[in-house]
Amino acid sequence: MECIDHDDELDLSSLVDKTRNINVPIGHIIAAQRWKNSELHHTLQSNVQVLFEENLGVVDFFPSSKIGVIFIREPELVSFSGQKKKLAKLRKANRVQAIVLAEKTPTSSQYYPEVQKFCIMDLGFNIIPVPGQNEAASLLAQMVVSESHMNANPFLKKRTYRVDEALLTTIRSIPGLGSVKARTLLEHFGSIENICRASNQELSMVIGKAGAVNVLKFFEKK
Repeated sequence: MECIDHDDELDLSSLVDKTRNINVPIGHIIAAQRWKNSELHHTLQSNVQVLFEENLGVVDFFPSSKIGVIFIREPELVSFSGQKKKLAKLRKANRVQAIVLAEKTPTSSQYYPEVQKFCIMDLGFNIIPVPGQNEAASLLAQMVVSESHMNANPFLKKRTYRVDEALLTTIRSIPGLGSVKARTLLEHFGSIENICRASNQELSMVIGKAGAVNVLKFFEKK
């Protein structure tokens, strides 16, 4: 049984304060200092403006003021027990809508289902598998662009007022799906958990056969 010591309480307090004060300019992404000069950084900066901050806690990136992204690299996916505690802290802080990017490679793929189950079922976090840092950077850039469009268009902003922004951003990241089908999918199934559980037939009835294939492939569902 794990105990939360005084240092953990201080870390949580710091995380709550930090995430409360995040203000991301439109068209920018805030990244943890540890990602500076990484492969992901070099790919990301070719598409969006990257601002670095120290002491972001367990959050790696903020594509908007309300969305925090945690990137779990291959070694962390393999030895996931240490990451569980960090993600649980973020869930307890409850200051941002969390999206988890998990580096799913041939080496780490066997460990992914356990991580996916923990993130979705235990924490209620959205999780997206990516093969590497370049693909993660592309998804992050899509999130920034998507958020920028939503802020720049009051009509769209009004339409999505009651929709979970982090979840909609995640679904819009599915290649070949598009904004209209992403919204239709979310409105019909209500949560990423339900989307993950949906069969090919159920998905096809909502977004068509081609869309269903894209969704199943994205979540690596056999």
